[in-house]
Amino acid sequence: MKTELQHINFLYKTDSQREYHILLSYQLFGKELFSAPIILVNHALTGNSNVAGEKGWWKQLIGENQVIDTIKYTVLCFNIPGNGYDDFFINEYSDFTPSDIANIFLKGLESLHITNLYVLIGGSLGGAIGWEMLSKKPDLAEIFIPIACDSKTHDWLHAQCLVQKFLLNGNDEPIQKARIHAMLCYRTPQSLNDRFQNKYTQEKQALESQNWLNYHGKSLAERFSLKSYQLMNHLLMNINADENMMQKIQARMHMISVDTDLFFPASEIRNGFEKLKENKQDVFYHEIKSIHGHDAFLMEYSQLNNIINNIL
Repeated sequence: MKTELQHINFLYKTDSQREYHILLSYQLFGKELFSAPIILVNHALTGNSNVAGEKGWWKQLIGENQVIDTIKYTVLCFNIPGNGYDDFFINEYSDFTPSDIANIFLKGLESLHITNLYVLIGGSLGGAIGWEMLSKKPDLAEIFIPIACDSKTHDWLHAQCLVQKFLLNGNDEPIQKARIHAMLCYRTPQSLNDRFQNKYTQEKQALESQNWLNYHGKSLAERFSLKSYQLMNHLLMNINADENMMQKIQARMHMISVDTDLFFPASEIRNGFEKLKENKQDVFYHEIKSIHGHDAFLMEYSQLNNIINNIL
């Protein structure tokens, strides 16, 4: 199973007409390329191409004998250029939108001579980029599984990202503060209240929930750059797949939401499903039940595996 980071180099002109030399990195897992059906995984905001294996962030879903079985499939994952996992950074993050990332991923597939995917799957920002890709190339995939995401940035999500943008533009621990705010969007009041129950740590003279938030802020700051976080936050604010092209997507679509998601609310995803369902037969809706909110797609593996197992 190949897992090393590989690279594709090319020039790319953004939708805003800025030209960049892109270093697109990716990893392959499972069967050799073109020896098995290909599954493209689009990673989320702080994710990366390392989706499977010992340190894979989605290893409970992807791997040998997992629901996305690397014994049966070739799994491909690109890094969003600028996420920093491959030491490639983008200085002017505002030059890029999810539409550009979709174009870059499509160019990556073209460079690898991949014309068809068995499955395109992604969570959160990754799923949104999937919507953008299929609105540009409707015949790309046989199955599309967008999880806890939408094809458009709605007002609520934009507002949350705007707060994070303010925090990221500050001088005092910008990543830590933005991450703490983000965690309150990724989880729910019930999730935090049930877990911490107002427990107080004498040693740190603080609530355990406060220590947990500080830990997440500090942890992300140690492994993620400010440039990368600003880019990812900017991408989240500008998801806008072409609605006119959505009906032309040929893939069988399985939209998965989380009933308590505060970031991409299930109600919005359900609305999108109902709209597509008016003209398409092969679109389906699934809902994960959880107290944990948006992050349930990284926590509720029993439900997620069961849904995906029935799709593949």
